Amino acid sequence: MRNIPHILTKYSFYHQKHVEPRIDKLLKAVSFCAHMASVFMIVTSVLEFGFHLTDAQMGGVNWLYFWVWVIYIVDRGSHLVLRRQLYWKSSYSIIGWSINGLLVLTLIPIFVMMTGIDHSSGILAILSNRTFHVLLLFLISVIDLSDEIVRFLGQKSNPALVMAISFLLFILIGSGLLLMPKCLTESAHLTWVDSLFTATSAICVTGLTPVDIASTFTRIGQTIILVLIQIGGLGVMTITSFFALFFMGNTTIYNQMVVRDMVSSKTLSSLWTTLLNIFGFTIVIEMIGAVCIFITIHNTLMMSIGEEIFFSVFHSISAFCNAGFSSVNKGMGNPLLMKHNMLYVVVSLIVFLGGIGYPILVNFKTVIYRHLQALWRWMNGRRYVSFSIPNLFDLNTKIVLHTTIVLILFGFLFIALFEWNGAFQDMETTDKLTHAFFNSICPRTAGFTSVNLGNMCIQTIIVYMLLMWIGGSSQSTAGGIKVNAFAVAMLNIRAIIHGTTRVEFGNRELSLDSIRRANAAVFASMFVLFVGVFAMTLAEPQLSFRSVLFECVSALGTVGSSLNVTTSLSNGGKIIIAILMFTGRVGIVTLAQGMLPQQKNFHYKLPQDNIIIS
Repeated sequence: MRNIPHILTKYSFYHQKHVEPRIDKLLKAVSFCAHMASVFMIVTSVLEFGFHLTDAQMGGVNWLYFWVWVIYIVDRGSHLVLRRQLYWKSSYSIIGWSINGLLVLTLIPIFVMMTGIDHSSGILAILSNRTFHVLLLFLISVIDLSDEIVRFLGQKSNPALVMAISFLLFILIGSGLLLMPKCLTESAHLTWVDSLFTATSAICVTGLTPVDIASTFTRIGQTIILVLIQIGGLGVMTITSFFALFFMGNTTIYNQMVVRDMVSSKTLSSLWTTLLNIFGFTIVIEMIGAVCIFITIHNTLMMSIGEEIFFSVFHSISAFCNAGFSSVNKGMGNPLLMKHNMLYVVVSLIVFLGGIGYPILVNFKTVIYRHLQALWRWMNGRRYVSFSIPNLFDLNTKIVLHTTIVLILFGFLFIALFEWNGAFQDMETTDKLTHAFFNSICPRTAGFTSVNLGNMCIQTIIVYMLLMWIGGSSQSTAGGIKVNAFAVAMLNIRAIIHGTTRVEFGNRELSLDSIRRANAAVFASMFVLFVGVFAMTLAEPQLSFRSVLFECVSALGTVGSSLNVTTSLSNGGKIIIAILMFTGRVGIVTLAQGMLPQQKNFHYKLPQDNIIIS
């Protein structure tokens, strides 16, 4: 008995030195097979979804699904058996374990079939259903790849470069998906350049299209465009990070710090709350918007219930993501929609909520929650309850709201003034006011248009270009240089004019970093716009300068409005516009930070000197 501890110690040493390394190699090999199975699962499901397959090809698809299922079972089982303590504590969240549980439950119908018991009813019918299997395997593959992407962020990679590459990757994937036969109508002819342009416009939530969405793409194709819009509006890394953090529990501190910087979370402890707020606001606003749109257009557009639901969901997501895509001919300028003033008001409000940014929405939620608390205390008979709660709106919210309201009123007044007897001349007074309001919100940066922009006067076009260039708020689905940067740049100019060295707003002094980034965003936008316009004049010499400038501003601001020239662009012109859309969505400064090496901040200062500027 005295030799037992010695034997256990010797076995433990042998196990750590010889057994555990082999187990680790085995588990890594199994995990690699699972990652490859995830890729094959997604590719195969896309082939089944988008192509017309023969019976023999469907047999091959089902065979691959079966082996993917086997690999997932082996992967989860081997990790659980060989690394059960570590695996149980850190690999999956509760929801992740629930999904793995469903995967294990799919084994039950196999054993039931071996016993000869009927499995065609009840829960057994669901567990043996092919559609259930495919959806479950597809979800597991998305979770698996999302976890790998977040793990990749832990390799000390450049977050700006990763974000740019992720957008580019989904653009290429989307362009391939849109070329699938089931995505195109029988009479449609879509070239690869047009597909690339459309996918870029969808991922970059722009709305410029060289083809008519309604007549070119089937319901499947329009659904893919809608998914690309949602991915582009939320952000690729935000979605993958949410999946990884929601289903997996093994992200590193560095991974979380990278994700925190991407979603502008203040602390690591608030990262999960920030991601939940982003997804929560998106789902709630888009659902409420879809319901409101459905109520507005029900039984008025000669559509079936299914078509009305798809129209409502499509336009709600497109509006909140500030994409400007429409699933009907002529978009929001369709004659059947022109008399639905409430529809334009609802879409305008959705665009507004999508364009002011998630931090402002979170600030709104905090304000409403505090006032509801005060109301509850008052209803419970407490005395001296004050509904005036100071300092609830932070500086960013104040600047964005003030500037946004000014820009909306500015656009509304000028568009109504110049188009009252112009593009709006055949409308009634209420219609004129509604469309002036709608067309003052959508240039920042939704891209919906209710009237032909080619019929508008040059003064309105100039106002449009200014609004498109400014865009929406930071950390929103909108593009442009952003309201925040524009407001800070204007405040800086005001400070210089008044001869003060401090830039102030709302009893706060703006940081030097905010001023530097705002000035950089404004200058970089003007420089890229100059290059884009210059390149377009070479690629499209037959177009007027007004059309070229408007198209470039619309693309860089990810707006989607056009003077009816997008369909006539050459392949070279489409590529230039696509590059401008990509640059505008990723962000000029972000793109430059990802492509150029970053210099370290040194702890010394050089002597200062002045440059004559005046």
